[in-house]
Amino acid sequence: MESKFQPLFESLTLPNKVELKNRFVLAPLTHVSSNDDGTISEEELVYMEQRSKDVGLAISAASNVTDLGKAFPGQPSVAHDSDLEGLKRLAKVMKKNGAKAVVQIHHGGAQALPNLTPNGDVAAPSPISMKSFGEQEAHDAREITVEEIHESIKAFGEATRRVIEAGFDGVEIHGANHYLIHQFVSPYYNRREDEWGQDRLKFALSVVDEVTSTVKTHADESFIVGYRFSPEEAESPGISMEITEELVKHLIDKPLDYLHVSLMDIYSTTREGKYKDQQRVELLHEWIDGRMPLIGIGSIFTAQQALDAIENTDADLIALGREILLDHNFVSKIVEGKEDEIISQFDGTRADKHELPIKLWTQFNNAFYPLPRTDGK
Repeated sequence: MESKFQPLFESLTLPNKVELKNRFVLAPLTHVSSNDDGTISEEELVYMEQRSKDVGLAISAASNVTDLGKAFPGQPSVAHDSDLEGLKRLAKVMKKNGAKAVVQIHHGGAQALPNLTPNGDVAAPSPISMKSFGEQEAHDAREITVEEIHESIKAFGEATRRVIEAGFDGVEIHGANHYLIHQFVSPYYNRREDEWGQDRLKFALSVVDEVTSTVKTHADESFIVGYRFSPEEAESPGISMEITEELVKHLIDKPLDYLHVSLMDIYSTTREGKYKDQQRVELLHEWIDGRMPLIGIGSIFTAQQALDAIENTDADLIALGREILLDHNFVSKIVEGKEDEIISQFDGTRADKHELPIKLWTQFNNAFYPLPRTDGK
């Protein structure tokens, strides 16, 4: 390995004293490859073992905590005790080579898909119509009831218990990307007039409290709890950096082990407001004030880009998303001095299909996600 890449391979100790072997994180990536009932598939096990093998922290695909919250075809479930057998197998393969294995716990809210939920029911903080994952037509979401709010909070706790029982090292609370927790924080999605709308952080912080309380009851101090969030949204009125500042300053007072910002570009800047044009990661680092590590992500496709991100942003850890799908040997190639052999473009003609599950490869081939490609689509 070239010595200049050494900063990427320094260990990092989380607030709970767990040590990560390097600065690479497998991002939570939607793979649409679990069984139809949400249990773990054989194809998924192979895929997750490949993508977890070289990173310090591996995060599973968003896993629904209730049937009402299912937002993707082929989404893994942590909603039922019957999911445990497959989850135990998943934990084993993700941890096989020394990564700390974390399950991202998730509820789709307004973005749940009617064709996947019981009776086609979709619930959100406030009524809304929208298109979600792969939909051609908008669907309607009703207002979630107060009773269902409490049930959802409890479901995040129960999902955490299952993750603990399955042998994982932690959970990541999915508070990003326009899903239920994000929706409660957002003035665009949350127009309620009750306590859950008057205090838009209440639901998110209640979920954090439920999860950390469950961990205290069922696990030891080595169990990791992280939180992912989107710092801004394009909708108006939407989540602003000022709202995110308030959220972050509450989160750093919770017994969390890291925060994970969801970005398409790790160098992106703030859209508007008093922080307009300032780098988001830099602001977040300032607000976190050394209390816990920050995971950065966004458009890292080469070894040099990964190095630049760890050296030139304030992120403590670098998550690999689309790139580690293109080449699951990304990290090992750096170690072996073969960084020039890293595959950084999607090539639909490859016989090995980038060693992706077939449904995920098909999405890539159809240009479902933006990424560098050899065909210019």
